[in-house]
Amino acid sequence: MNHHAPPADLRSPRDARPAFLHRHTVTFEETNLVGNVYYARHVSWQGRCREMFLREHAPQILDELRRDLRLVTLRVACDYFEEFLAFDDVEIEMRLAHQEQHRIGLDFEYWLVREGGPRRLAASGFQETGCLRVGKNGANPVRPPDALLDALNRFRPVRPVAGIASAAGAK
Repeated sequence: MNHHAPPADLRSPRDARPAFLHRHTVTFEETNLVGNVYYARHVSWQGRCREMFLREHAPQILDELRRDLRLVTLRVACDYFEEFLAFDDVEIEMRLAHQEQHRIGLDFEYWLVREGGPRRLAASGFQETGCLRVGKNGANPVRPPDALLDALNRFRPVRPVAGIASAAGAK
């Protein structure tokens, strides 16, 4: 696997946005014979991060999920910069990228945390989820529940204040 590691001091443009943080420790189960993490695990960690977000910030919708609400992954992507090894600590940051109609876009950053060293961006990802309700005619797209939107809005993109960008450009 080729790795195009970002510089150690790379700061993502998303750093300014608030993030939901999920911590994970890599186990042997998640590695191959060489000792690095299977690439598909990053996608699995996105799902786990999203589920822990629901548990911590939108527990009201768990009953809806047991009934007729479905959160369906529509798209997923991940870019890899550095390998994770067994017993590495990973901090997964999730941020709201967008919410349009029934779709929710989430950005993920995977930070490698090793004792005695700085956090390093090891991967970044994206996931788009669709909200559906199951009814007599099958599953239909619906606006996300208010409880979910309220929780996600805590991690929405920071919008520039009106006039700041134009004033800076006028110099």
